[in-house]
Amino acid sequence: KEPHKYENMAHMSLNSYLHQVDRSINNCDGSVLADLLSFRHPHIANTRLQIERPEDQCEQFFEQPWDELLAAHIRCIWAVGNHDFVEAYGCQTVVVQSLIKAIQGHRDDNWALPVMYTVALDLRLFALSADTQLVQRSKGKPGETLEKAADVLMGCFRVCASDSRSDLDVSKKWGMLNIVNQLFKIYFKINKHHLCKPLIRAIDSSNLRDNFTKAQLVTYRYYVGRKAMFDGEFKQAEEYLSYAFDHCHRACRKNKRFVLIYLLPVKMLLGHMPSVYLLQKYDLTQFTDVAKAVSTGNLLQLNEAMARHEAFFIRCGIFLILEKLKIITYRNLFKKVYLLLNTHQLPLDAFVVALRTMGVTEVDLDEAACILANLIYMGHIKGYISHQHQKLVVSKQNAFP
Repeated sequence: KEPHKYENMAHMSLNSYLHQVDRSINNCDGSVLADLLSFRHPHIANTRLQIERPEDQCEQFFEQPWDELLAAHIRCIWAVGNHDFVEAYGCQTVVVQSLIKAIQGHRDDNWALPVMYTVALDLRLFALSADTQLVQRSKGKPGETLEKAADVLMGCFRVCASDSRSDLDVSKKWGMLNIVNQLFKIYFKINKHHLCKPLIRAIDSSNLRDNFTKAQLVTYRYYVGRKAMFDGEFKQAEEYLSYAFDHCHRACRKNKRFVLIYLLPVKMLLGHMPSVYLLQKYDLTQFTDVAKAVSTGNLLQLNEAMARHEAFFIRCGIFLILEKLKIITYRNLFKKVYLLLNTHQLPLDAFVVALRTMGVTEVDLDEAACILANLIYMGHIKGYISHQHQKLVVSKQNAFP
């Protein structure tokens, strides 16, 4: 935007501000109206707009529900000026609900979608701040306001998803993915991943699913990939997280790093170890010793690396996923035993010795056989255990796929 366009925003009167809003509504200019209702816009620093009870002025300018929406927005500016985010959240809820009513009245157009994206984002951010304040005042539980915000945002999702017009140019369905991504951020924050499932179904069955903006698709696949990872669906997780990493803008280094935090464990579980260059480039050297330990079958080194970076892995929510790497480490350790003995009939004793060398001191023949049985079941070893002869008999072709 031109630098002079909003230069007087920080000083203009309420009347001038409402005139600009009225003009953008009459012109059906969603991007300008979105700016005028955004808390990342200069007008929110204007002390002349910090009014506790602006209803009378707003009613003179607007019909319902726009009068309610603007009055709630002005009061929200006042609440933010007082650092009262609980009140700000309450006002923003009215803004979103009023906009839903307005959009429902727009039968054959979708010009207000940019406005919906902006007010929905601010609602989520105010809910985060409100939760922090309520917890500090011992008046609420973490995530309580965020959960309420999700219910409000579901109203936005429904108004988009239920638009049955055949003309895609004016369809409100284009707004579905933006709102779904906002909901994903809430559900992951409050640790209710299962609530993502119906939203994923709705997007995947939509005829627009591949035509949303690249940025929205990257965010969507990042969260669906993370959910697949937690559900143990590692192939799907790899597909979605790889898409997010490959299509994330190269300048968004921080976001690419976020994707890698989840893509790396998935790749390692599928047998693909990251390069030292990649880990250094994205400042994820916490994975260096883990990857080295897994690929060399070094259980001792793996346990040490996990312990050393435990706080980081727990904070990222991947510690339990990384624990699953032990089975791949067993596979690589046992492959070394196979290569050393150079035979297709391997005594179980040899695996017990290998495990004890790696610090698994309490292990016996039965436990070694149990680990081998798991590896065979998971497809990491092609063979069978002969209990009669206390041996692992492996395939003569590609015994360790």
